[in-house]
Amino acid sequence: MVADVSMFPRARIPYGTWGSSVFPAWQTSPLAEINIGQFAGEAMSHILGLRGVPQRRLEYLVLGSTIPWHWKFWTAPLVASCMGVRIPGYHIEQACATGLQAVVVAAAEVSGGANDVVGVLTFDRTSDSPVGVFPERRSYERTQALGDVWDNFGFDPATGNAMIKTAGLAARKYRIDRREVDDITLCRYEQYFEARESGFLDRVLVPLEVLNLQGRSMGMVDDDTGVRRVSAGGLRAMRELDTCVTAGSQTHASDGMACLLVTSPEAARELSPRPEIEITLVAKSEVRTSPSLMPEAPAFAVAKLLEKTGLAMDDIAVVKNHNPFAVNDAIFGKVVDFDWRKMNTTGCSLVWGHPQGPTLTRSLIEGLEEAVDLGGGYVLLFGCAAGDVGIAAVFEVSDDKGGGQS
Repeated sequence: MVADVSMFPRARIPYGTWGSSVFPAWQTSPLAEINIGQFAGEAMSHILGLRGVPQRRLEYLVLGSTIPWHWKFWTAPLVASCMGVRIPGYHIEQACATGLQAVVVAAAEVSGGANDVVGVLTFDRTSDSPVGVFPERRSYERTQALGDVWDNFGFDPATGNAMIKTAGLAARKYRIDRREVDDITLCRYEQYFEARESGFLDRVLVPLEVLNLQGRSMGMVDDDTGVRRVSAGGLRAMRELDTCVTAGSQTHASDGMACLLVTSPEAARELSPRPEIEITLVAKSEVRTSPSLMPEAPAFAVAKLLEKTGLAMDDIAVVKNHNPFAVNDAIFGKVVDFDWRKMNTTGCSLVWGHPQGPTLTRSLIEGLEEAVDLGGGYVLLFGCAAGDVGIAAVFEVSDDKGGGQS
């Protein structure tokens, strides 16, 4: 079936002009020691060079990050200067939805006619995240100091619950079985290692050298260091931190960046190494579910998106999501009646970690590459975000040589 709508008719993603760093786990790489905004700008410049994209073609830059970084006040213009280009831009932030929302914003820029070539750059460093001090005269505490990663994950001010609590509550609501959650987790790790060993991830991930302010090398970032081999027995033996949630069936904090371009159709054909491939953002949706039931929100966002586009799950070629808890996938399977084994076939954030800002951008790049391997088709990308929010978007990959979507 062909989608009934196209919310961004002029926006294209030029195939092969993207790239992502690996996502090393919290405190395990040189990224823990540097200004992540400066690094991300330099990394995007390097990736565009590898892809043969002249930086002078960039007209605008959309940044996405969630954790404060040094000089964040100067946002996109500063990062553009780190890339060696003098272009404007701005910064967006929507917790774990940032990596997809930045692409949507860029598509709106292009479809609205404001710019023809927009760079999307998402990044975050959970390592050594800053602690903010907030004077609050209405509170009996008067002043609060909050860490931008652990305190935010551990406490939703609207409900008083930690994110891990939402996973347990949702698992109980949907009567999720612990054995199924362990099976999902094992499947996701097997999918990741298969994609890595086949060489698929080499088309997505770019090894990057980290330099200090004097230009000296601090080392390479070339491995998802938080990923470990797991076994069914090992997963079964882990104690529950909440219902159906263990250390093995949840993601881990990490650092990284990812980037791509959103352009006009004409610019996409000019900049892509394979201009016969056309990639469009068809539509997106968002929902906010009941308090402290965050893991169910993405399934509702997908249901809303399918209704809006007239598509069914059978029409989708590639399904990818941000799944901080394996519980998310079990709930998704129940709500939309979908076999979770058929999604995330080249990896996901449950396994390679969650730096927040770039998580969904890397997932999107992987999903688009998968669709190209299939000769085209629809790509469904979705995830949850702080505040019990779900976001979803569908992209279409059309390959003149591969036949595309019918």
